Amino acid sequence: MKNLREIFFSLIVWLGGAISTVFWGILSLIGSLFDSSGRWGHWCSRIWSKLNLFLGGARVEVKGAENVIRDGPQIFASNHQSICDILVLAGYLPVQFRWIAKKELFRIPFMGWHMSRGGYIRIDRSSMSQSARSVRKAAAQIRGGKSVVIFPEGTRSPDGRLQSFKRGAFSLAILAQVPVVPVAISGSHKVVRKGSLRVHPGRIRVVIDKPIPTKDYTIKDKALLAEKVRSVIIKNLTSEASNMVI
Repeated sequence: MKNLREIFFSLIVWLGGAISTVFWGILSLIGSLFDSSGRWGHWCSRIWSKLNLFLGGARVEVKGAENVIRDGPQIFASNHQSICDILVLAGYLPVQFRWIAKKELFRIPFMGWHMSRGGYIRIDRSSMSQSARSVRKAAAQIRGGKSVVIFPEGTRSPDGRLQSFKRGAFSLAILAQVPVVPVAISGSHKVVRKGSLRVHPGRIRVVIDKPIPTKDYTIKDKALLAEKVRSVIIKNLTSEASNMVI
């Protein structure tokens, strides 16, 4: 019976999510015709994210929102436990930001249109030279005022534990010369586990730590920057795990 209830609940959540995605996606696209700044699209994304989390019974708590820079660009570096993380960050980071995505995604009908209209930053990984060129272009866009979110692990963790970091994301941060804000998300892997479509209501906690300046780093120091950010996220994940047990 428990499995049947979980399956039925998950079906309802995914169906509701699909309907809200179509509704808010269309609303966002229409609004983008009149607003080239991306603010309308970001607002729609924020409401859509919170609604889908609510449908899934996820309770989100945020700590450290005061550490977010309000008057300039930054790169949010977050761990990645679940598909829910995208909703959590879109719904609860208190500033506008953009996602970085590979260029192939921009070719997908509807989703690609939305990404283009929303000012998402594309990365071309077709070759080493194209990748380097697109990273430099992305860094310039970030310096120009676009805050972005990166998942340095590169993929979702299968068990919630923090994986090793890919250093390319920190090359971008150093080239952009903007602060990196470490974000630790805990509990999301229990809501929707990697490789599963079942949804389990639960608590998700987000800890936003103080910005780490990059002005004293060079490309040769990207491993040092990656390790510094990773150690901050580990500290906060460990702290939140202790609080949840208590």
